[in-house]
Amino acid sequence: MYTPSLFKSLKEYNKKTFLSDLTAGLTVGVVALPLAMAFAIACGCSDITPSTGLITAVVAGFMISLLGGSKYQIGGPTGAFVIIIAGVVGSFGMGGLIMCTLMAGIFLILFGLLRMGALIRFIPYPVTTGFTSGIAVTIFCTQVKDLLGLDIPVAVPAEFVHKWQCYFEYFHTINWWALGISLFTVATILITRRYAPRAPFMLVGMLAATIICAVFELPVDTIGKRFGELPKGLPLPSFPDFEWSALPALVKPAFVIALLAAIESLLSASVADGMTGSRHHPNTELIGQGAGNIASALFGGLPATGAIARTATNIRSGGKTPVSGIIHAITLLLILLLAGQYAAIVPLPALAGILAIVCWNMAEVSTFCHLLTGPKQDRAVLIITFVLTVLIDLVVAVEVGVVLAALLFIGRMAQVSNVEMISREIEGEDPEEQPARSRYLRHIPDNVEVFDIQGPFFFGAVEQFKDRVFRSLEPDMNYVLLRMRLVPTLDASGLHVLEDFLTYCKRREITLLLCGVQAQPIKVIRRDSQFICELGEENICENIDTALERIKELEKKRKTVEYA
Repeated sequence: MYTPSLFKSLKEYNKKTFLSDLTAGLTVGVVALPLAMAFAIACGCSDITPSTGLITAVVAGFMISLLGGSKYQIGGPTGAFVIIIAGVVGSFGMGGLIMCTLMAGIFLILFGLLRMGALIRFIPYPVTTGFTSGIAVTIFCTQVKDLLGLDIPVAVPAEFVHKWQCYFEYFHTINWWALGISLFTVATILITRRYAPRAPFMLVGMLAATIICAVFELPVDTIGKRFGELPKGLPLPSFPDFEWSALPALVKPAFVIALLAAIESLLSASVADGMTGSRHHPNTELIGQGAGNIASALFGGLPATGAIARTATNIRSGGKTPVSGIIHAITLLLILLLAGQYAAIVPLPALAGILAIVCWNMAEVSTFCHLLTGPKQDRAVLIITFVLTVLIDLVVAVEVGVVLAALLFIGRMAQVSNVEMISREIEGEDPEEQPARSRYLRHIPDNVEVFDIQGPFFFGAVEQFKDRVFRSLEPDMNYVLLRMRLVPTLDASGLHVLEDFLTYCKRREITLLLCGVQAQPIKVIRRDSQFICELGEENICENIDTALERIKELEKKRKTVEYA
């Protein structure tokens, strides 16, 4: 049943809990202020202003806390979407991005209603690390212009190689004041985080840089110079102007946005669980994320998801329930209403410095290097996903990474599966089949061949069955016994191979028997009435002993017919 965590938390809510939530909500709201503006600027689109990031944090953050499945989750814009936002706006405009975000919200709600929360967490770690590190590199590349204060009169190319060619071409225009402010902001953040870890160090860095630039009137770009003043409130919800003919082309990026939002939000909720010992409800969380993205789109905002750093800050600041997330959204709204005009004097190199810190944290350099020492298949997936994210496109990177990881998983599962001829081997000790006896000797007639199938019998393992069974079966056999006690699952491809093998046996006048079939495979087999009819229900035996008794009966009948 879909029940948001907020409603459950309010059953035992009291004044003490509210005070903890109030302190945490105010703290996270202050921490989220520079990040929301910085992520909006990082998109590199003139249609996306710092106010767009704040609107997203207010609207989506409020809805995610209101309807989500985690007590501690803080939602808002994150770096995961920067690349794909820039691509969508560049191709379809702001209206296309809003429609894309709306569709992503619908996808997320469907994920939750279809109970896909547990499945989404199975995305391979090399894939998530690869595209997360790639996103970090890409975001950093978009900030080089503001970090160095480069005077570039043309639009900076979106492609990685062309972007750096442009930077090197205009490197002689570096603004040393801008570089100094960027380094000062980074140093202030690192020092504050080191000696005052509970302080909102991102905000401290931004405010310190802003004060210095304002007092000394340093010649650097500010939010006001590039984007104008921020609005003094939220816009009215509206539906975007949109070319409906472009809708099919937006399905793929909308699905990727939904997938990224699901992965990051569930990862953030899992981190929160580890810090608090609680448990989130993944499907409810996905529905809340979907509602947050739909609401953000209607207010002209960006895609949103759970933010790990802000969620951790919420927990460390004493947040107890989703009320702290709601207070965080209200805090940002009050800042927008009461102090939005002062944001115009914030220097862009300071926000670029903040994003440089964020990119370093996102890159997970130590984790990336650790994965490079792992199995070569995982290294390949990691590197390919990373390179595709940086050089081509995040959508392509996620698609290729997931497909490669799936293929590697299939290959590994196929290696787990095994088919062996064991006719002579089972004429000895087998305490597992007969636990009451230490030795159980079985006689296997010369005209009987026994094959033992181990592991999942699925489409990745059928070729091994064909190689081991079809090609090794002696011509003078009258009976073939397939021992399936170690086969936990059987899929349609495995059943199809069994059907082919049964046809092959009948053509050679060989009787096929199965024994030790587990619950899931027997269920699949019995659904195929034609296969059961041709095989014979009596030829599906409980274990190898009953199968051998069945073969003795059939052998007596066969010899009787021959003598007659």
